[in-house]
Amino acid sequence: MKRVLIGLTFLAVASFAFAQPFVWPSAWTNATPDEAVYGGTLRIAMIGDPRTFNPVISAESQALSDYLFDTAAPLIIRGPDSDEWLPYGAQSYTVSEDGRTIDMVLREGMKWSDGSDITVQDYYIRYVLETDPDVGSNGYDGWFMDGDPITMEITGDNTLRFTFPRPDRMAFPVAAVSPVPDKIFGEAYRTGGAEAVQALWGTDVDVTTTIWPTEFVPVSFQPGERIILERNPYFGEWNVDEAGNPLPYLDGYSMTIAGDLDAALNLFIAGEIDSFSPRNLDDIGVINQAVNNGDIDVVVMESVSPVASSQFIVWNWNKASDPAKEALFRNVNFRRAMAHLVDRDLMMDLVYNGAGVPMYTNVYPINDYWVNHDVEKYPFDPERAQELLASIGYDRTNAQGLLVNAQGQTVSFTLATNAGNTQREQLAQIFADTAREAGVDVTVSAIDFNLLVDQLLSVGEDRPFDAILIGLTGGSRDWPFGVNVIPCGTNLHMFNTSPECLTTGETLMGQLFTQGRETLDTEAAREIGYEIQKVEADLIPIVYLVSPMAHYAFNSALTGYHQEDQINPLLGAWELPLLFKAQ
Repeated sequence: MKRVLIGLTFLAVASFAFAQPFVWPSAWTNATPDEAVYGGTLRIAMIGDPRTFNPVISAESQALSDYLFDTAAPLIIRGPDSDEWLPYGAQSYTVSEDGRTIDMVLREGMKWSDGSDITVQDYYIRYVLETDPDVGSNGYDGWFMDGDPITMEITGDNTLRFTFPRPDRMAFPVAAVSPVPDKIFGEAYRTGGAEAVQALWGTDVDVTTTIWPTEFVPVSFQPGERIILERNPYFGEWNVDEAGNPLPYLDGYSMTIAGDLDAALNLFIAGEIDSFSPRNLDDIGVINQAVNNGDIDVVVMESVSPVASSQFIVWNWNKASDPAKEALFRNVNFRRAMAHLVDRDLMMDLVYNGAGVPMYTNVYPINDYWVNHDVEKYPFDPERAQELLASIGYDRTNAQGLLVNAQGQTVSFTLATNAGNTQREQLAQIFADTAREAGVDVTVSAIDFNLLVDQLLSVGEDRPFDAILIGLTGGSRDWPFGVNVIPCGTNLHMFNTSPECLTTGETLMGQLFTQGRETLDTEAAREIGYEIQKVEADLIPIVYLVSPMAHYAFNSALTGYHQEDQINPLLGAWELPLLFKAQ
C-alpha cells in the first residue's frame, strides 16, 4: 500500500511514457514469449445467462461481465507484481503537485473490434453517461467525493484531464476508466437520452453488432447454452508480448451456461471446460480422483487464500406494504439476534469442509491489513438471540414452537438467494435450520440470479424482498470500502435505499468513509477504516457469514498463467492475453 503513495509523489513531477504498442511484461506470466504458441480456445462455465451486454448499466459480477466490462482498455492498470499503476489505454499520465489533477495522453493506435479508432470521446462519453443519474449506472457514486463532483474533460485531440475536489486515495482507481463506443452509446444518448442508453445491448442484442476493445469479442450467444468469443483482429495491433508478438495467443474464449456449480464440475471432470474453481475440499477430492483415474490432466491449487468477495445476509428496511416487518427489520436488536443465529463453524464444516474463515466485517479477509479484528462478533448463541428477541416483545412460543409477541405475530421472513449457487443455497438452509431451532421461521427461496439482483437494486419505500443472501466482489486495495455501498443514497446501500440515512450509525459511516478516502497516509486511513467496521458491527445492518478459501483447477495444457506467488483472488490466475495452450 505504501508503494501507491510513493508512486503518487513521483508522478507529481514526472510522467510515465510507454512507446506504442503496450508491451505485456513477461513478469506477469510463467512462460517466455518463445514458449508461446498460437491457437486454441479457453473454455469455462457460467451458472446462468448474462443480465445484459450493456457495460454502462451492468451491476452484477459473473464471468462475462467481469471480462468484457472490467478489462476493456482502462486508461491505467495494475499488474500482479506491483501496486504501481501503469498507463494502458493511456500512453502516459501526469499527476499535479497537489494530487488533485491527473492528465492523460491517450495511447495511439487503439482500435475497436470493427477497426475504428478508440478516441478520447469514447472515454469521455463513459464519464457523461455514468454521471447522469437517470442512466442508472453502477459507476455513478464513484464520481463524487461527499457530494462534490470529480470531473473529466477533454483537453485536446488526444488528452483528458481528471480533476478532484480534494486529494483522494482512490484517484487512480477512479481514473481507470474504460471506453464505450461514442458512435453507439453517445449517439443514443444525444438523440434519445438515458432511456435510449438503457435500451442498448440487452440480452436480445445480436452480439455481432456489438464492438469491444478486448482481446476477444462475442460472436454468438445462445441463451441457456453458451457464449462464444473470438479473437479481436485489431487487439494485436496495440498489444504485444516482450518479443513484439501480437496478442492474444489464443483464438477464442467460450462460456458454457452450466445452470449450477455441480453441472460445471461435471463439465470439468469430462474435460469439456478448461477451468473450474472448486467450492470446497469435496470438489478437490472429486477432481483428484479423476486425475488418478487418468480421465483428466489438470493443475490443482488448494487453499490459496480467502476469496476476494463477501457473503452476507441483508434485511430490507424499505417495506412499506408490511409495516410490521419493516419495523422488525429496522430494529437493531432483531438484527443482533439474527447475527447470534449464524453458526459459522457449521457453515465452514458442511459447505467448505473446514476450508474457510469466519467473516465479521465488510472487508474481505484476504485484505487482512484493513480488517478490524476487534469488532463485535456476535458469536453463535441461540439463547442470547432469544433474549434479544424477547426484549422487543417476542417472549413466548406458539404451538409450533415459534416465538410470538403479544399479538401472536411470529418472527418470520423469506430469505432469497440465487438458484444454482449450491454453496449459497446450503448457507441459507443452514441459517434457516438453526433459526428454526431458536423459534424463528425462515423460508429459503432460491431464485434466478438476475431476478435476485433486480430485487437487491430496487429502490423506493416498498422493495420486493424480505432478506437476501448474496455477496459482493470488487473494491480496492487502496481503500476497500465501497463508494456505492457505505454512504447513504448510493445504489448498493442495500438495506436502506431511502434518499436519507435512517440511523445515526449510517450517517457516521458515511462521514468516516469520506474522511478515510481523503486521508492519503495509509496507516491513518486504516484507523478510520477500523472505525467504519466498528460502527457497522454495532449497527449490524448486514450479517457477514464466512469467507471460503480459494482453490484453483485448470487444464494442465494451459500455460502463461501468473507466477505461483502471484495467484490469488485479488490478482487472479492469469492475464488472458498471455495465456496459451501448450501443444
